[in-house]
Amino acid sequence: MNEILSSIGLPAAVFGAMSLVFGVLLAYAAKVFEVKVDPKITEVRAALPGANCGACGFPGCDGLAVSIAAGESKPDACPVGNADTVAAVAKIMGVTMTNTVSYTARVACGGLNGCTRTKYQYEGMKSCTAAAALHNGPKACAFGCLGFGDCVAACPFGAIAIIDGIAKIVEANCKSCEKCVAACPKKLISMVPRGKNYLVSCKSTSRGPVVKKNCDVGCIGCGKCVKVCPSTAITMANNLAKIDPLLCTNCGECVKVCPTNAIVDVTAPVVLRKTVITA
Repeated sequence: MNEILSSIGLPAAVFGAMSLVFGVLLAYAAKVFEVKVDPKITEVRAALPGANCGACGFPGCDGLAVSIAAGESKPDACPVGNADTVAAVAKIMGVTMTNTVSYTARVACGGLNGCTRTKYQYEGMKSCTAAAALHNGPKACAFGCLGFGDCVAACPFGAIAIIDGIAKIVEANCKSCEKCVAACPKKLISMVPRGKNYLVSCKSTSRGPVVKKNCDVGCIGCGKCVKVCPSTAITMANNLAKIDPLLCTNCGECVKVCPTNAIVDVTAPVVLRKTVITA
């Protein structure tokens, strides 16, 4: 019996001693090779919105926090964060941010149902990308919003709705992540500084007669808006008017002279066939 206990006890004792030694060695190694984490990273990460949308160019908020803490990215590098986020991150980094611009998405198409014509009946997958692959989609205007909602599906913040056949941005919910920009196969969505309220809601570069044939509210390239703009914020290129939001003063003169209502005040309700649609 003693021999059995002896044969079991000795190995157990040796194993226990080895475990103790290895435990001490591992604890020592962990201390020696410990990776020091900059406390600023933790603080910046806590200040970020936590959307992990990737709009900043990093896979998630953790990567951006590391970059900001290292001084490689600015405190306003998160497009989803608001002014409070920027202020909080700037305070952690010990810097002052001024002239921070907040952006929102805008859809450059006003071709609501009833305003546009179709060239065929589409029965395929309810996807803008899929529909656009078939002769640019069922709408007669090759540039217009198809209204199947690829942008809606891409938006993680519920900031887009399909209203009367086209995408409309609910700016109060928009976090500037730009996922909708990437999702639109017609490249109709762009980011514009908030507070710039006038938009050419058309991307067609076709000539005026073709535009009028396909859509009631398309830009026909008449140039009247260019002539009346007091801040020279509107230019004409490829039969299409374009407003520079950095120069626009929200005077609204362009809306008054646009013969097709292609230029809109995005803060105003959309009126169509006596139906009032608001964001």
